[in-house]
Amino acid sequence: MGWAAEDGLLTVEPDRPDISNSTYTVPVRALQVELGLEYARAHNDPTERRLALQTTLRTGLSDRLEVRLDGVPLVRLKETSDDIGMGDIAPGLKYRVFDPPEGQGWPALGIQPFVKIPTARVPIGSGRLDAGLLVLADQDLPGAVQLTVNAGLVVVGQPDGALLQGLASASVSREFVGRLTPFLELFFASRDEREGHDTLGLNTGLVYLLTRRVAIDAAAQTTLNRRRPDYALRTGLSLLLGH
Repeated sequence: MGWAAEDGLLTVEPDRPDISNSTYTVPVRALQVELGLEYARAHNDPTERRLALQTTLRTGLSDRLEVRLDGVPLVRLKETSDDIGMGDIAPGLKYRVFDPPEGQGWPALGIQPFVKIPTARVPIGSGRLDAGLLVLADQDLPGAVQLTVNAGLVVVGQPDGALLQGLASASVSREFVGRLTPFLELFFASRDEREGHDTLGLNTGLVYLLTRRVAIDAAAQTTLNRRRPDYALRTGLSLLLGH
């Protein structure tokens, strides 16, 4: 999600606050910092409340390749106990595989491999290593609407081996007045524990461009296939530095 720099000037284009990541990569010699705060409530047994500080650092290695580090520096988890500590970190790459010729109507395509390193202690994290690969696609639609689709697989560590988790999401957005971009997103995740459940959810929010290099965001997310819906609220700030 973001804004194209039609006049050649760099413009911040954050991957947050929706789940779907675009094929856009941060330019070489530029650093993009994405900061966020998320409050989530899950109606497990017992109910789980989580407040997390989220960070993403992204920089370009070439005009098509970026290296990134997604992390959760601080988490407060209230369940049967009240735990505070560091969350997991996930280094990864994003590579833009295909840029369609102008006027051809083909989608842009990319891939995003990542590894989740279990730096969080249990119960804040699972304590196990995960690894995954996402396929990314961006498609321009009529009416200046942009569709971003992600699909992928994650190998989720389990006490008795590994579990293969499927992920899919689709986000539609449209820029208004050159600064405001609201979005609506549908997402799916298969179970990440053997006794867990699949998740189908809806996410909506907006990104507002304060300057070319500074954007703020807000979003609300809920599940659609639970008797008692889980939900999450998030807000954040993205900065494009350097170059």
